Amino acid sequence: MVLAAAILAGAGVSGALAQSADKPAEPPKAQDAAKDAQNKDSQKKIDEIAEAGRLVSGPAGHPECVWLGRRVVSLLWRDDLDTAFRHLDLYDRFGCPGGHVQATFRCVVKQGPIDPKAPDTLNSRVHACWLMPEAPPTAAAQTPAAQPADGTTTR
Repeated sequence: MVLAAAILAGAGVSGALAQSADKPAEPPKAQDAAKDAQNKDSQKKIDEIAEAGRLVSGPAGHPECVWLGRRVVSLLWRDDLDTAFRHLDLYDRFGCPGGHVQATFRCVVKQGPIDPKAPDTLNSRVHACWLMPEAPPTAAAQTPAAQPADGTTTR
């Protein structure tokens, strides 16, 4: 009886191996798509740092200052203060101007809330503010919520 079970089990394994050998190996499309997306994201980051180097004068335009400074501002926005301060220590160690981080964070805050489910919105706002920290707040941040003309409030 044990011998019969072993023969049946062996037949099942060899059948499964035969089926997998019949199919040609294809590269997973999901992995290719993920690699393409990662390459595009990496290239975008490189382009943004190069753009900052061209548009921001002084040490704030150096690649290491751009990279660390933008991370500090993003971490501050997300209330990850411990990590932000560790990055800020590195930022200072590289001789980057602390005032630029302060002005960039002020610019991000002045523009109002960001959808927490859209991280690209935070990244693009931090990048724009890094390039022009004195930029005026967006129209959406300046306009208060519309109130009814009769003085009642909506709930």
